[in-house]
Amino acid sequence: MLRYTLMRFGIFVGCLLVVWGLVYSGLAPRGLGDSNGLWIVLLALVISAPISLVVLRKERDRASERIVRRVDRAKANLEANRNQEDVADDAARTRTQPQSQQGQEQTS
Repeated sequence: MLRYTLMRFGIFVGCLLVVWGLVYSGLAPRGLGDSNGLWIVLLALVISAPISLVVLRKERDRASERIVRRVDRAKANLEANRNQEDVADDAARTRTQPQSQQGQEQTS
């Protein structure tokens, strides 16, 4: 996941540099007033998003497979813990049940 994030950030930084160069060379329009920096960042985001979508498809699929495996492993561990608790609870109840039945038989 870190690799995908770094690659996505790299594409954004590359787009940011290209957009900055285009704006300051006059090939792309400048922002209004003091909003030029925000304009450059937003334009770089808009350009880098579809590029990342296409270029990083395989890396994104690998990252999502790793996440799915981790989630499945966590679910399996939770289920195993839940089953251990159920077994321990059932064992404790069966140990205390005969004692309470004996107490009821003595009072009858």
